[in-house]
Order: sequence, then structure tokens, then C-alpha cells
Amino acid sequence: MAKSSTSAPHTVWAAGHALVLVSTLTILLGLITFNGRSSRAYYLAYSGALVSWGIVVYKSLGIPSLNRAYIQRALLDENVQYLLLALYFFFNKPIQASLIPFATFSLFHTLTFARTILLPKPPAASSSKKDASPASAGANLSKSIQTWVKKNYEHAMLFVSFVELGVMAQVTLGALTFQNSFLIPIVYAHFLRFRYYLSPQTRDAFAWFSQQLDHLTANPNCPPAVKRGVNAARDIIIRYAESVIAVQQQSGSAPTTGSASTSGSSTARPSSASGTTSSRTASASK
Repeated sequence: MAKSSTSAPHTVWAAGHALVLVSTLTILLGLITFNGRSSRAYYLAYSGALVSWGIVVYKSLGIPSLNRAYIQRALLDENVQYLLLALYFFFNKPIQASLIPFATFSLFHTLTFARTILLPKPPAASSSKKDASPASAGANLSKSIQTWVKKNYEHAMLFVSFVELGVMAQVTLGALTFQNSFLIPIVYAHFLRFRYYLSPQTRDAFAWFSQQLDHLTANPNCPPAVKRGVNAARDIIIRYAESVIAVQQQSGSAPTTGSASTSGSSTARPSSASGTTSSRTASASK
């Protein structure tokens, strides 16, 4: 079967995701083997993320402009949020866990690119077994990738949301112990505020965390002061996360929620180079 055609930006976009994935795996291997020299791979990973998400932002929003309409669209676009986050982490002290969400998105994108561009397509289904042509090994692999992506997409998105909460906990603890800047948890909290506003998976992760706090404070052995402190902190976080975004309220338009991937699906999160506005991962519909 003929392979799908691809443009140069699409190829560069895919190469950026492959760089994110390979570099993150290199860091993981270094951690397993106790090799601490992983800073180069860290910055390479974020370089790939900047390239991939940057291409999608340019494709979806066009040339940056200082007019109000462009800024409103950009502020509520998931791709812009992840691009700015990647840029921020690129210029800060390495926090390896922050790469996990990007690597997860890149895994799905790389697999989808390989399936749709590099591998042959499975033969079309035939009503007659006699007329059906046998599928090649590449076509069978392409079908397996498609099945795996569809099966694991939603689970991966929920996994990413929990990881992002974990990163928030890490950078907050790091700030309190002077391991990283106090500005990092502030920036990341603002990022999570947008994620809570736009992502059902992020809201599910927050709900699970809130339930765990309920179990903790319901324990008779929990001191009253701890209960009051936990509940007060949770109320502040919830009010901050659920507060209406001013620019969205003024514009009265629906937020962009990673509405299209290379397949035009409305469920994707990461960046796509097809000229649409997908954000986190490759669509499971491809």
C-alpha cells in the first residue's frame, strides 16, 4: 500500500517528538544505572519539545501578534501552555520528572507518525476471504500500533494528569527546601490552573487527591489543627483552580482544548504538525 505523504514541517515535528522520547529514555537509563550525567539529554529533550510544540503553535495560530484576539486565543490554547512550560523548564535547573508528560505525548505522536507515514497501511477489508490479500509484517505492525493507541490513550492522559500533580508537589517541596526557585511552583500552579479549567483528566486527578485528603482528615487520630489546615489549604487551591479566567469571561468564547490532531479528531492533547490545534497526544482515532 502507498504511504501517506508528509511535509517538511510535519517531519521536523515528528523528529522533535522522537528527540523528546529518546532523550527522556536516556535520562531514565542514566537513573537506573546511577549515571548522573543526564543534563545534556534533559536539555535535548526540551529542545525537541520546543521545536514540535512551536511548529504546531505557528501552524494553528499563525505569526505572533500583540492584538487582543490573538492573545486571547493563545492564552487558552493547550499547545501554547505546553510550549511556554517547556521554554520555562529549558531555562531552569533540570527537573527530570517534568519531562514525563512531554515524553508520554511524544510516545503517542511518534507511534502515530510511524504508523501513518513510515509503515504500510493494512489492506482494506474484503467481503470475500478469497479476494483478501495477506497483510505484510509492516501492515500488521501498523494495525497493532493503532489498536494499542486506541486502547491506552485515555489511560495515558489520566496518567499525565497525575504526574503533573506529582511535579507540582516536587517543585513545591523543592522550593521549601531551597532545591529550586520559589518561582517554579508559582508558574506551575498557574499552568495547572489552566489544565484544571481545560482538562477533564486533570479535574479527575484533583478529585482523587481531594478524596485522599478526606480519608486522612476523617481519621479520629488526625489532630484538629491538621484538619483545619488541610481543609483551608484545599479550599484555597479549589477556589484558585475554579476561578473564572478573566480573558475567557470577557471574550465569551469556548476555550481551545486541543481540538484537532493530524486526523482532525477532537480528543487529542499533544501537538500536531498538520496545521490544526491538537495539544497533548496523538489522537486515538487514527
